[in-house]
Amino acid sequence: MKKAVLHIILFCVMISCNQEKEIDSKVIEKDENTSVYEPQDYVKLTHPEWSKNATIYQINTRQFSEEGTFKAAQKQLPRLKELGVDIIWLMPIHEIGEKNRKRTLGSPYAVKDYYSVNPEFGSLEDLKDFVNAAHEQNMYVIIDWVANHTAWDNVLVEKHPDWYQKDYKGDYMPTPWWDWSDIIDLDLSKPEVREYMTEAMTYWVKEAQIDGYRCNAAGFVPIEFWENAREELDKIKPVFMLAEWESRDLHANAFDMTYAWSWNEAMHQICMGEADVNKLYVYYSWNEKFFPENTMRMTFTSNHDMNAWEGTMFEQFGDGLEAAIALSVVGEGMPLIYNGQEAGNSKRLEFFEKDAIKWQEHAIGDLYKKLFALMKNNTALWHANWGARMIKIPNNFESEVLSFVRQNENDKVFAVFNFSNEKKSVEFKESLFFGDYKDFETNESVTLDNTSKMDLEPWDYKILVKTKDLK
Repeated sequence: MKKAVLHIILFCVMISCNQEKEIDSKVIEKDENTSVYEPQDYVKLTHPEWSKNATIYQINTRQFSEEGTFKAAQKQLPRLKELGVDIIWLMPIHEIGEKNRKRTLGSPYAVKDYYSVNPEFGSLEDLKDFVNAAHEQNMYVIIDWVANHTAWDNVLVEKHPDWYQKDYKGDYMPTPWWDWSDIIDLDLSKPEVREYMTEAMTYWVKEAQIDGYRCNAAGFVPIEFWENAREELDKIKPVFMLAEWESRDLHANAFDMTYAWSWNEAMHQICMGEADVNKLYVYYSWNEKFFPENTMRMTFTSNHDMNAWEGTMFEQFGDGLEAAIALSVVGEGMPLIYNGQEAGNSKRLEFFEKDAIKWQEHAIGDLYKKLFALMKNNTALWHANWGARMIKIPNNFESEVLSFVRQNENDKVFAVFNFSNEKKSVEFKESLFFGDYKDFETNESVTLDNTSKMDLEPWDYKILVKTKDLK
């Protein structure tokens, strides 16, 4: 009898233990499932603190001065600082290949030696002096990096011919489908190629104290290469990385910023009468919903490719140019100036020849300077998670007029752009735009409520600023 009771008790204890194990297992499973469903930050890298409200300026060293040197460019650093420039992007600094070179001077993107300095521009010491001078004025320098391909006579061709891709005939090959006949593609499936390239990138951060890279044709290079390179570079110092590409995946562990090519395309088509404001709605929708939070996009009205091959900023944007420039600064995105824009450069600069910029005072430069000052002082206009999202304000001309608010606990901007060749009397819906403001252009006080209307001339815009003392 006692044995039977004991067996029953033991059996019950066993069942109880098994039930507890099952419950524990379910709890563990639930906890694991909970972590799976918990939102994760897509962007794992850390942006340099100094990039939070930065502007970026591209220097084509060959055309930037009559001399075309780092020393000559260095003399203009105080002017760029006064303009409001923070990040200076130098086009490729390396020696240019001679074999299959295009025209007289060749493309700076046909690199002969990743460890060299183009003697046209000066010496390694000249580059270091330029970087040091920029740092003394609290500016930062990134240089162009071409990881996808090299010149035909790059030093690696003789030393490591197996490091290059070959076509079906067994010959070196340029990037497929493009007319890049002056370059040949590296084979980045080889670990030794990736190691060499990464070590070369770390060299310039250590040796010349540069602050990062603008990476040419970044999407043609495996993403895991960029992610590892970023990790190695950040071990030296916090760097800033810009990808010449438009892809969300590059933002996770590799790049702080990607090109906003589709923003530029939308603005060009609108200004040329080929599209209306709905094209911008598509861009901003994708930018907010498809691209991860805490990313930066580079907004621009010109760069070396556009100026040389597609047209000057005047050709590309016509009467809408100033409005496009203003939106590139007060909308989401880090604004870029291509050298010469601030001087009203009206020519397509030669790409393979010397063609120095003619420097002069110009209204475009004054506009950039004023917009940059606004962006730096207004925290709502900062970048990535430091800044505020654009919130659309509905109006009575949705296809021609773009209106939005950017605001946080400290600052607020209400911006309205008439992207049409007709005068508009704009009325607004909802109430987010209500408040007391200062007009960016005139500094006049403005109060907006549900009765407010705004008359805008063709291609005109208004930027209204509500600051801490105007809450």
